Amino acid sequence: MITVCLVGGGGRWAPVYMQLMLILSLQKIVKAGDKDLDGQLDFEEFVHYLCDHEKKLRLVFKSLDRKNDGRIDSQEILQSLRDLGVHISEEQAEKILKRVKRGHIWAPVLYMDKNGTMTIDWNEWRDYHLLHPAGNIPEIILYWKHSTIFDVGDSLLVPDEFTAEEKQTGMLWRHLVAGAGAGAVSRTSTAPLDRLKVLMQVHGSRSKTMGGIIGGFTQMIREGGLRSLWRGNGINVIKIAPETAIKFMAYEQIKLLIGSNQETLGIGERLVAGSLAGAIAQSSIYPMEVLKTRLALGKTGQYTGMVNCAKHIFLKEGMAAFYKGYVPNMLGIIPYAGIDLAVYETLKNYWLQHFAKDSADPGVFVLLACGTTSSTCGQLSSYPLALVRTRMQAQATVEGAPQMTMTGLFRHIFRTEGLRGLYRGLAPNFMKVIPSVSISYVVYERLKVTMGAKSK
Repeated sequence: MITVCLVGGGGRWAPVYMQLMLILSLQKIVKAGDKDLDGQLDFEEFVHYLCDHEKKLRLVFKSLDRKNDGRIDSQEILQSLRDLGVHISEEQAEKILKRVKRGHIWAPVLYMDKNGTMTIDWNEWRDYHLLHPAGNIPEIILYWKHSTIFDVGDSLLVPDEFTAEEKQTGMLWRHLVAGAGAGAVSRTSTAPLDRLKVLMQVHGSRSKTMGGIIGGFTQMIREGGLRSLWRGNGINVIKIAPETAIKFMAYEQIKLLIGSNQETLGIGERLVAGSLAGAIAQSSIYPMEVLKTRLALGKTGQYTGMVNCAKHIFLKEGMAAFYKGYVPNMLGIIPYAGIDLAVYETLKNYWLQHFAKDSADPGVFVLLACGTTSSTCGQLSSYPLALVRTRMQAQATVEGAPQMTMTGLFRHIFRTEGLRGLYRGLAPNFMKVIPSVSISYVVYERLKVTMGAKSK
């Protein structure tokens, strides 16, 4: 275990109380650098931590250095904070630049601008922040936030975090409204593929006319015309807004319950909070999921609308029918959210470590690629549960089909259709990912501009 000696300016030993007040920062460093989880930080771990942390500091420095002249001035700090939604005066920016307190309130003030030039070069920036954990640098956290724009129509994504500034200024709700609008447009654009997926999940093994994707589209058009391709999309769009709002509010409350007051959670905390928030949101709107499936499977003229469909289900099957497939749906959230987060963070951090040179912001195309890939991996892991959920929701619509439990359906599908049967409808499901994400992003950005919500 190493011992770190802190020295003050001019080579003099720093006051004892200054060292004591930095113990908390050192504890965070030990926690961040302790790779073998033995509660100690050996020399190799400390060197690895410093190298990794210095690289992060370099990325943030370059992203703040907008003039690319190797120095940060007050105007660059002012503009960077404004882009993050924090509005300060030029005088406050100069105070930040000139003298930033670190340590106890009675401790000496440590200057980031050591030579009084009113600019900060790389050496001053590094020396000031090197022994501060990355979690104390909000720029890194804000630049590396998980994006809110990815919508592939399955509503299992872990919610994003929003800053206190966004919540106070109303930016939060503008982002949520923009996200809901983007989701509505993207889902409507890819609704034919979504309905085809549902039909293949339920009828693919029995229908001779459901000969793949082309055969499926041909069958839908022959049965109900072009309009039938969007059957069930109305309820799918309607449920976006309440589900998004409930998921976010539940996410915020769960963050408080697990004892986190940070704006950005760790992967483990996000997995727990996101999974529980998703479960609460899905529980609240689950009857709409059943309605969507029934409408998508319905024939022309079978239902006059959403209300008629709900009335028909209630009178014929009772209230319990609105929660068929609930258990596999809830179970599917955990692997989806866990794999989605793990893959996203792994890909994003790999890109930042190996390809990022001039900015700590990966850029929208890298985020889109990471988000699409992580969502795809998440769907692969949870797809069998989603298929069983849909089969359970649709059991009453299939003539002669037995009313099976979740485990019974799994065994039946595997025995009669094999492993492939658990992935029926996967092709149209993946076909909609790229257009859905692309459309969602474009509409999301347009709506944000219209509503005055700036991107990070």
